[in-house]
Amino acid sequence: MLGNIKVVAFDIDGTLYPSFSLYIRLIPYIIRHFKFYIHYNRVRRIMHRTAPLPDFYEYQGRLMAEELGCSSLRARAMIKLIAYDGLIPYFEKIKPFKHVDETFKTLREKGYKIALLSDFPPSQKGDIWGLIPYCDLILGSEAIGALKPSKYPFGVMAMAMEVEPSEILYVGNSVHFDVRGANNAGMKSAIIASPLKRMFSKKIKEADISFSNYRQFLNSVL
Repeated sequence: MLGNIKVVAFDIDGTLYPSFSLYIRLIPYIIRHFKFYIHYNRVRRIMHRTAPLPDFYEYQGRLMAEELGCSSLRARAMIKLIAYDGLIPYFEKIKPFKHVDETFKTLREKGYKIALLSDFPPSQKGDIWGLIPYCDLILGSEAIGALKPSKYPFGVMAMAMEVEPSEILYVGNSVHFDVRGANNAGMKSAIIASPLKRMFSKKIKEADISFSNYRQFLNSVL
């Protein structure tokens, strides 16, 4: 079913750790910065539909400046302070899904290359729960110039890994951003189901692999 997969690539947020464990911790922080996040979420919706940009951060800053009625420089500083740097301490308290480390280790032992592709700066997650040594490539789509589900960051990842898109299996937690983005780029896709879908054991039809835990995923790949 998977053919000649050489690279297994992963999203980070909601894919390597449960989203709810972060959201619960963020409630006071979001309330404190509620006005900022209302505007920021509008900007991100636009950025998800925007073609690849030579300077993602500059354009995002301009959009945010229009939302907030301030200078672009001020808007970029606020995004960095609140949306990027401000979340770093919260990730220090997050634990990954069970068997993630085992999965990465086994994939490397079996000869697969491993990549990370995230819409937010991977550096925000520190050492990414000790997974960095297993990774051949770590990319943030913002730095590349376009957010998922654009085919562009997936294509850049394939070129950087020196493989054909069809030789990559991309693992995520979103049908729209991860599964469709990877499929449209010519890659195979896998999705970790939400708690509700896991409860009813529903398969995500658009993904090549639908799984509820990482041991199940590993068995599917191997």
